[in-house]
Amino acid sequence: MADFTHFTHDGRPQMVNVGEKEETSRKAIATGQVFVQAATLSAVREGGLKKGDVLSVAQLAGIMGAKKTSELIPLCHPLSLSHIDVSLALNETDCAIDIRAECRLQGRTGVEMEALTAVSIAALTVYDMCKSIDRDMQIGQIGLIHKSGGKSGDFEKND
Repeated sequence: MADFTHFTHDGRPQMVNVGEKEETSRKAIATGQVFVQAATLSAVREGGLKKGDVLSVAQLAGIMGAKKTSELIPLCHPLSLSHIDVSLALNETDCAIDIRAECRLQGRTGVEMEALTAVSIAALTVYDMCKSIDRDMQIGQIGLIHKSGGKSGDFEKND
């Protein structure tokens, strides 16, 4: 278990000590999709859902999710995020709602989990708001597409 930073040499869970790491500018971008029926996409576009404006509510939920990541994911450090941007867009081609989240900070640990949590919570919110008209929705394609800053350097997802 020595290769896993979240475990001690004897297998006990631990929060990684980042106290000695250098502070750097860090950024992470994650994306995901909620695949819906064509009628659901139309209802979201036209604002025809009883629960309200799906895209705005999901955007806000994603921002809130990023801020609460350390409360949701064991052993994540609580972070002082300097920027969170969550956007949702209707994707007619794939019959989906595309979600993108970008998180930034100046700190000793990365913001990948915050960006991924923002996308996940936004997707779950879309599902919750649309489930009354579409029980066949699928959440998918959630992943990190960009990471910069820190000792491990930059990452860019190859398509």
